Amino acid sequence: MKKWQFSSESVTEGHPDKVCDQISDAILDKILAEDKNARVACETMASTGMIVITGEISTETYVDFEKTAREVLEDIGYNRAKFGFDGNTCAVLSAIKEQSSDIAMGVDRFKEEGVDELDSFGAGDQGIMFGFACNETES
Repeated sequence: MKKWQFSSESVTEGHPDKVCDQISDAILDKILAEDKNARVACETMASTGMIVITGEISTETYVDFEKTAREVLEDIGYNRAKFGFDGNTCAVLSAIKEQSSDIAMGVDRFKEEGVDELDSFGAGDQGIMFGFACNETES
């Protein structure tokens, strides 16, 4: 029998990955509350004094991304520079565009008649990838 190892990363409360995920989740929640047919691929990243919201979103509703990001940061407690990040004064940039036609086509093709209901949900470019860093390959 062949042996293999699977590993995952887990980050703790306050880690930038968790903060960014909460911002993306809040944006998704606000969009889906108004437009259940929206298509959302929202990614958020953080750096010193800056939040950047990117991705592809197709929806019939409007969400104020900057306001949503600041609300999440305030709720988490990032509201003073002495805490390492201030959601009230940080830069919030957004680079959102409409979902690409190629991805939309990949999702839409699963909506054909006669397809099992569970098979009718296309995933577009979404998938689960995993891996790990190693020094066993040539540079």
